[in-house]
Amino acid sequence: MSDRRAKDTWALFKIMAEFVEGFETLRPIWPAVSIFGSARLAPEHRWYRDAEIVSRALSQAGFSIITGGGPGVMEAANKGAKEGEGRSIGLNIRLPHEQEPNAYAERVIHFQYFFARKVMFVKYACALVGMPGGFGTLDEIFECLTLSQTGKVHQFPVVLFGESYWSGLFDWIRKQPLHEGMVSESDLDLFRITDDVDELVEIVQENYTRRQRVHGPSAGEGRDTP
Repeated sequence: MSDRRAKDTWALFKIMAEFVEGFETLRPIWPAVSIFGSARLAPEHRWYRDAEIVSRALSQAGFSIITGGGPGVMEAANKGAKEGEGRSIGLNIRLPHEQEPNAYAERVIHFQYFFARKVMFVKYACALVGMPGGFGTLDEIFECLTLSQTGKVHQFPVVLFGESYWSGLFDWIRKQPLHEGMVSESDLDLFRITDDVDELVEIVQENYTRRQRVHGPSAGEGRDTP
């Protein structure tokens, strides 16, 4: 029986290739916003339509849009970016049940490794937007919050869109982790919840403008990789 672990060292070259392609593709699109959300929503669903509207507004405000490249909210966000005449990028993940890239991303990068893909969501984004989603969306949002909480990345806004969907999560965090001392009151300031597209765009713009004043016009480009 062959030792499957014997190939582990060679996997490093595949990982390196994914990082190189990601860095080279995403570096020119700054400033960008990464949008997360469910892959399971049909175009007629309210959250699909909202994701399209949010993405279009951010694109018209001058931000490139990065998504997971698949269907559902990801497709809606790439579609909104295209309608807003902004850059539209999809970071597709290869899965056992193949996730096909949506038709609206102008550039798609294919990843084998979730961790390499996650780096790309954060490294070239000046904000992150969480639309309603499942385990994958929650994983991405909480990883971004953890990176910000621990100072592994420059702080950027994490905006959760859809009060009816996210408010129960916020209430639970206050009732359990905060009450038990597992997070601090200031940790709750790491994210915002809204139903207002204009407010969301304003949050992103204000943070980006503040960073430009403090760090200069190339702020965020090539920052430390989480």
